Amino acid sequence: MDSATSLSLPSLKPLHRAPEPEVLKPLLERARLAPEEREGAVRVALGLLADLRAAQTTGWVNQFLQEYRLNTSEGVALLSLAEAFLRVPDPATADLLIADKLGEADWRAHAGKSASALVNSATWGLVMGKALVHDAGQGGVLRRLIARAGEPFVRQAVGAAMRMMGEIFVMGRTIDEAMRRMKKPENKGFTASFDMLGEAARTYPDGQRYFDSYMAAIAAVGSDPAAGHSVSVKLSALHPRYEVAHRADCVPALTEMLGTLALEAARRGIALTVDAEESERLEMSLDIIAGVARMPALRGWDGYGMAVQAYGKRARAVIGWADELARATGRRMNVRLVKGAYWDSEIKRTQEAGLSDYPLFTRKAATDVSYLACARDMLDADGIAPAFASHNALTVATIVEWAGGRRDFEFQRLHGMGEGLYERLVREQGYHCRIYAPVGGHRDLLAYLVRRLLENGANSSFVHQLADERLSDEALLADPVARIDAVGGSRHPGIALPRDLFAPERRNSEGIDLQDSDTLAAIAAEIGRHSLPPAPADLADPAAAVARARAAADDWSARPVEARAACLDRLADLLEEHRAELMAICVHEARKTIPDALAEVREAVDFCRYYADQARAHLQPVELPGPTGERNILRMEGRGVWVTIAPWNFPLAIFLGQTVAALVTGNAVVAKPAPQTPRIAARAVALAHQAGVPADVLILAAGGPDTGAALVADARVAGVAFTGSTATARRIARALLADDSRPLVPLIAETGGINAMIVDSTALAEQVVQDVVTSAFRSAGQRCSALRLLLLQDDIADHTIEMLKGAMNTLVIGDPADPATDVGPVIDAAAYDRLMAHRTAMAGRIVHSLAVPEAGHFVPPTIIRLDDIDDLQAEWFGPLLHVATWKAGTLEEVVARVNAKGFGLTMGLHSRIARAAETVEALARVGNLYVNRSMIGAIVGSQPFGGEGHSGTGPKAGGPHYLPRFCAERVTSTDTTSAGGNATLLSLDDIGI
Repeated sequence: MDSATSLSLPSLKPLHRAPEPEVLKPLLERARLAPEEREGAVRVALGLLADLRAAQTTGWVNQFLQEYRLNTSEGVALLSLAEAFLRVPDPATADLLIADKLGEADWRAHAGKSASALVNSATWGLVMGKALVHDAGQGGVLRRLIARAGEPFVRQAVGAAMRMMGEIFVMGRTIDEAMRRMKKPENKGFTASFDMLGEAARTYPDGQRYFDSYMAAIAAVGSDPAAGHSVSVKLSALHPRYEVAHRADCVPALTEMLGTLALEAARRGIALTVDAEESERLEMSLDIIAGVARMPALRGWDGYGMAVQAYGKRARAVIGWADELARATGRRMNVRLVKGAYWDSEIKRTQEAGLSDYPLFTRKAATDVSYLACARDMLDADGIAPAFASHNALTVATIVEWAGGRRDFEFQRLHGMGEGLYERLVREQGYHCRIYAPVGGHRDLLAYLVRRLLENGANSSFVHQLADERLSDEALLADPVARIDAVGGSRHPGIALPRDLFAPERRNSEGIDLQDSDTLAAIAAEIGRHSLPPAPADLADPAAAVARARAAADDWSARPVEARAACLDRLADLLEEHRAELMAICVHEARKTIPDALAEVREAVDFCRYYADQARAHLQPVELPGPTGERNILRMEGRGVWVTIAPWNFPLAIFLGQTVAALVTGNAVVAKPAPQTPRIAARAVALAHQAGVPADVLILAAGGPDTGAALVADARVAGVAFTGSTATARRIARALLADDSRPLVPLIAETGGINAMIVDSTALAEQVVQDVVTSAFRSAGQRCSALRLLLLQDDIADHTIEMLKGAMNTLVIGDPADPATDVGPVIDAAAYDRLMAHRTAMAGRIVHSLAVPEAGHFVPPTIIRLDDIDDLQAEWFGPLLHVATWKAGTLEEVVARVNAKGFGLTMGLHSRIARAAETVEALARVGNLYVNRSMIGAIVGSQPFGGEGHSGTGPKAGGPHYLPRFCAERVTSTDTTSAGGNATLLSLDDIGI
């Protein structure tokens, strides 16, 4: 790494997930205002507040937030409608969406109430929309008028309101339109940074299209460099795999693309700024930015810049890095300081990944403190040309106070936000303000629009607080340093650390930050160093194993629940201690990718801790109510010997999940792994023994189908827990009933399914495609829950399939031990042959397929187009995705036809219509329904997993009803009066005798 980056990057690492108070301590001192500075800042801020309030009579967004609070049904409905309406191509679904979003809200209460004509115009469109929807449903006069006029009045009214919203937040549909708009009187004195709308590329053609749009924008803006406008570039819009695992490919590619854009901007004499990304991409972004800064052809060009997000714990260190880079490359670098754009999604991702801490601040006031500390550093830095993006009057006033008479920096605001804040500063006091101006069509603005409104309408945002007439000026201008001092810099109490997500009941499983390049490289190297241990010998005598377990079962069942649960807790700790070793076995034996192997270990840990907690809470003796003089005690005890039979696709998580559930409920277990994956099972059993489970209470039964059949047939077995194919589950069920003299014993079976995802035309195609690729092809399609049948509304089918093809083309197929690999081989030759035979039989229906390595059992990820939903009647356990279409208005029929297949494991739905989700929830006969997300990755205790029909018996693994199925329920009823009277009753005061 070049010295321009290597000198500062190490200083970023310790800050990334450091405790919040530790990070804030130096920031507080840097952001703290002296009394006279505070007095001056408040004086300026009060003037800005007056300007903002005066602008409320014309400021569309202020009026919008005042009229439609996001904590009202109208605000939520409007936001939801804006996000989806303009992309819906078919009238029938558009009408359903309108009815869904407008039906319950009271739009008429807002009609004519705003000081903004634009707000009132939008409101009347929504009032008319609701009236027409209601009247049409009643068969009234307007319905007849619509029929006679032949015009879709409802859609026109609502569409006009939605487009009005879009036009307020987007500077122009094209760069030429945006530049013309900047010449309007209301923008006098302001310059613009034009951002070509696009959240992220999903395909390589997407990336090229965004690159071309940036080049066109640079050319257009460069045609009039004297206007002072600039262009902003988002790196993730240029490359579909802008991810740490693909760093070796994407960083050089993006450096070259950004370099080309920068050279063109420099040639035309305009500025170019690299936008901020999620925190996991920060170090890659810095490498790319530094790589372009070092280009000899750009030396001395002062138009180059970057954005820094103050909500990140590394923000101040990045400011220092930018200053160092600027001086090292002979330039003054533009730095745009923003508060941040991905706060909620980064919180969620950190929790899901089980990481040690957050990469950002959890309190809004802490972000404000960070912003001020960074701002002061930027004002002091020789190599930085500062740009302060804020809609907060106190923040702006503080910077004005610190800057004194300086004007060699600029403020920035979002187009459509903060009108009134900067006008006087620009036109009367000589400050410079740049408008961040999105450019693009209505379809592109949707995700942007919603994020802007959520950020600026959240309860803690200044824009929202300004619209709240209950807040005083003193409250609006409260010192963020004082607020953070008052809580000692502590994390927000409502945002638990990932490890405490399920507290106080249990500790969350610990993750690994695979989005940190050094961590990813280290775990990949460690996995590479581990070789496979010897395979355990097959169980020679199944009957003898059952006999051993039977002899040990009663003593184990007699142990207190707490003692058995403690063994599971110790096992969970051992699993985490040996995590890298276990991941390596999963990678080398089960052919899992590194992320899948990590998820496997984490799920096993979660099963151990969850079932331990459940046992403590629910397996204690319970005294039941009854008549006086009687004592009734319900006890949950072990049944005896359970056989657990696990699959190869989750050789650790399911193997241990079934097994520890049987153990903690007081049973001895003979645990049979799949013949393809005995090594990981053997290691898990060894760790369980180390955790305190006696050797005769848990016995490994390696072997093939004959071993499993012999165990199931043994009449001493008191229960079977099985995960695998439906056919095998049926054979086990028959075997358990074959001997009439054998006691009836429970079978817990989880099998596969023809798992369907239904997508209507309100869904966001980019999100659908991401979730389809994850659900259908991750783990090479070898998950019980994997997507097998994609059902697209025919109005969007062609577009979605084309996008899906492009997203598939970005997948890397190869060695699972390579961090860049997305899809590995299927488990063995038998699976390969079955899948390839089906693929060959469907050759005429294949619409897209990927090339795969010749060596190994690699089945090409494939899309197979079906003529009809009923063309698929069997589960194909691999990366083969079948696609069929359905017509608007037939959702109930579609669900019924999926139900008719008899499988009931998982189903997915992508729709922005809440009533569609309610319909599917009511009609679908599946164990797990996933709405607007992927269909894989159930979380223990949060998303209990298991199906019905051909897909299993229940109860759900990882859920509150699982453990009782392993238990014998026994009740003891004692007549306490048999020794001579009811002592309890007779001891009562004033008993009436």
